[in-house]
Amino acid sequence: MRYRPPDLFDRRTHAVGRLAVPVALGLLYGYWAAAIRRDAGPITGWNLLFGFVSAIVFAAVCMGLFTVAPRLRREMHALLWAVFAGIAFGFLYSQTGETVLLSTGLALAVAVAVFAFNFYRYYTHEDAAGRRIA
Repeated sequence: MRYRPPDLFDRRTHAVGRLAVPVALGLLYGYWAAAIRRDAGPITGWNLLFGFVSAIVFAAVCMGLFTVAPRLRREMHALLWAVFAGIAFGFLYSQTGETVLLSTGLALAVAVAVFAFNFYRYYTHEDAAGRRIA
């Protein structure tokens, strides 16, 4: 018999969480992007629009990843999250006004670190077919 940790929440709570977590992360990301772009200047309508569009795109991609990524093999699962993290970080860093080369280099470094972490996690917690192991 396989050990399975207790499920503390019901299906409805998990369904709400699948929506609430990406939305909350998206709002945080959008606020962060708008704050970097504003650079201590006045808050404008374009700045608010930029923040909300960033939040919507981030939340939509995050929801898509939460849906699609667990169905993939562990290598692609880790790669997908690494690409997402690298692009998200690179976009935020590019808003600071630094060069594209530096933004790309740091985004690649973040993506490599996220890939290594996630691949190790999935490799030690899943079999080759993607089923969780104890």
